Amino acid sequence: MDIEAIRRCCLQFPHATENVQWGYDLCFKIDGKLFAVAPLEPAPTRLSFKCSAEDFAQLCERPGIIPAPYMARAQWVSLQQLNAVSDSELRELLAEAYRLVFGRLSKKRQQELQGGVPKKVSKPTAKSNSNRKTPTGNLRGDKTPATPAAMAKRATPVRKKSAKAGRGQ
Repeated sequence: MDIEAIRRCCLQFPHATENVQWGYDLCFKIDGKLFAVAPLEPAPTRLSFKCSAEDFAQLCERPGIIPAPYMARAQWVSLQQLNAVSDSELRELLAEAYRLVFGRLSKKRQQELQGGVPKKVSKPTAKSNSNRKTPTGNLRGDKTPATPAAMAKRATPVRKKSAKAGRGQ
């Protein structure tokens, strides 16, 4: 599989984008989050991608596949040659990388990307206004006048004496 085939494979996923970052790395992303990176100039690795913890351990045992520099702690692997895995297996691994990164997005964002849920605008409810002070200083629903003494009484928290406070020490 060459870089053009990898590009076609990665861009077939819904909402997948590509851009060149860090000078010459072709990055494939979902909602701004990386799932695969391929250098466009000669480099020690030909392709890096996210994988599951189980796949990470298995893939790193194979010749031509190493933990991705700087990204291994997040279970990324790098192929030193593009033929380190078969084309069909590479397509499956890239699809899994996409699914893993998509799965880390918030549930709300996943639904928005899938087109299922429109963004909701929250409206204030009557309950949320019930404890708001009126211009006179009264709490809504409170019938007592807003005298300075009454307001001070409401603002002063009631302190309970602890059991130890009454004992002679």
